[in-house]
Parts: sequence; structure tokens; C-alpha cells
Amino acid sequence: MKRFKKASDVRVGVIGYGGAFNMGKAHLNEMQKAGMTPVAVAEIDKDRLKVAEDDFPGIQTFSSVATMLKKADVNLVTIITPHNTHAKLALQCLKAGCSVVCEKPLAITTEECDSMIREAKKRKLVLSTYHNRHWDSAIMEAVKRVRKGEIGEIVRIEGEMGGYQKPGDWWRSSKKISGGIMYDWGVHILEYSLQVMDDEILEVSGCHHTGFWNSKSAWKDDTNEDEGFLMVRFKKGGWLTLNISSINSNPKKGMLQFFGTKGSIMMVNPSAYEVHKKNSNGEQVVTSGRSGPAEGWRYYQNVSDHMVKGTELVISPEWSRRPIHILDLAGKSAKAKKAIKAKYK
Repeated sequence: MKRFKKASDVRVGVIGYGGAFNMGKAHLNEMQKAGMTPVAVAEIDKDRLKVAEDDFPGIQTFSSVATMLKKADVNLVTIITPHNTHAKLALQCLKAGCSVVCEKPLAITTEECDSMIREAKKRKLVLSTYHNRHWDSAIMEAVKRVRKGEIGEIVRIEGEMGGYQKPGDWWRSSKKISGGIMYDWGVHILEYSLQVMDDEILEVSGCHHTGFWNSKSAWKDDTNEDEGFLMVRFKKGGWLTLNISSINSNPKKGMLQFFGTKGSIMMVNPSAYEVHKKNSNGEQVVTSGRSGPAEGWRYYQNVSDHMVKGTELVISPEWSRRPIHILDLAGKSAKAKKAIKAKYK
């Protein structure tokens, strides 16, 4: 991989400057805070290109990715577009000699991930996923406590998100575009979980319920599943379950819980946690707390340090592949009605 002398030599851009959450601006600001230099934006909406020019005076703007890659001297591009476009755009950038960060998820299928990884390795370029929530404070607290042995050996992990609500009429509710109900927050929950369950995946089982919201949704038969469930079996005997729902009338408290032989840790939300244990009298003791601000800024700082100093990339392409492989296998399992073995490269 090409090494840069200093962070400001890394010239960065984004593909997509859409209005939702103002993500284009947010990414460029974070890259700039990590020392890198914003130079280019590609966006099909001309009005949004004008916004980018106002946000970053002097930045180059392009209405096509091909033109940006040809005319802009850009070393690293972050892709902020719908999920089903990530693989195609990433391969286009990699083949042009440009390193790539994808907004999560890295892609929709395992095959897409593997093609991207092969291309990045072939050209000795960076490929990563913007897993800024890797540094959410509650998961950092959980990882710290687990590594200290506070709740003993991890036996199982349970994740749950959602409630009873019709999917919105935006692209994230289209299965063809988004990948399905489990590809939004599900990717985050799996990435959290894999920090704690550091073990090889053996197989994945999945179940889906579809059709309840279709007639009421703008996407009709292409509407995301009403509910998705998966179970991951790990080599050392542990397991992980995840349920994402839009028809759950009685959701559990919390989003993620790690169960060990000596107790459990619940992520109530990204910044709040609870520790559940029994005392010497057999009484339940619950310790709750908030674990401080998230440190998502570490993501681009790590990418910058990797490109300049050779620091190990925390969110490697192989790490990024793992949640996608689980989701991909869960979908295949739901159709086949049987568990599917995991495949490692």
C-alpha cells in the first residue's frame, strides 16, 4: 500500500451528498479533523452539489463518479449511497486506483464483499466500512468488562431492535435496494457482538416473515421483511441471536445483551448499560450507568494513521465482511429452511 508522508497529503472525497442526516458534510468534516484534505464530491443532484460548494469553498464537484475519478486527484473516497450500489461503485473506484470507505454495510452479499476485497488486495489499496459505532461508549464498556472476566465465559448474545411500525416510504424500506430489514441497525448490532464473541462462525440459521406491510407500503412486494431472525453458531460452542422487527408489539428492554457464566451485560442503548449479577446470598444485583460520549472520531483517525504511519486498520475488509456474511447466510437459510455453513477465505 502507498504510504503518505503526512495526513494532509491524503486527498479525500465522497460519492453522495444527499440531504438525509447531511452525511456527506459529516464524513468530510471527520476526514478533515483526522488531518486529511477534502477535495471532491460526486453527486447526481445539482442542488446538493451547490450545498457542497457552500459547505467546502473551493471543493471540486462532479455529476458523475467517472468524471471525478478522471479529473480529481483523489486518494480515498467514501461511498454514501444506497446499499445496492456499494459494490459497483467501490470496484469502479478501486480499479481507478482509489482507496475506498463504504458507509455500512460494506455490500449486500458475500460475493460482492469478496470481489471488493480481491480488487483492493490486488491493487494494494485501502478498503473499509464506516463502522464508527465500533467506538460507541456502551460497547466499549461491555468489551472492557468482558475482557476483565467480570461476567465469566460468554455463552450467548441476544440482540433485538424494532417495534410495531409501518416501514417508511424511503429507499431503506426496499429489499432490493437496502438488502432487507436486517441490513440497517442489524449490521451495527452484529458488529458490536463480534467484538465480544471473538470466535469462528460455523453456521447461520435465518427466519423471515414477509407481506404484512406490503399493501400499505410504497414498495409493495419489494417491501422489506416484516421481521427477520437469525442465529449464529460459533466454533467454541457459543451462539448469537438477532431479531429485527416492524411488527413487534412488545419489544424487550435494551438492544443487546451478553450472557456469561457469572452474569450479563445489557446495552440499553449505545451509551447506557446494565450489569446483572447474583451476590453471595443469591440476590439479583443490577448496576447501571452511562459510559460517556461515543468516540466515533477514532474511525477516520485510524484510517489516516493506517495510510500515513502503517497503523493496523481496525475495521479491515475482512472484519467488514463478517456481518454481511451472516446476513447473507441468514437470507439464504430462510429460503432453504435449513442452516447454512459459513465460508472463510
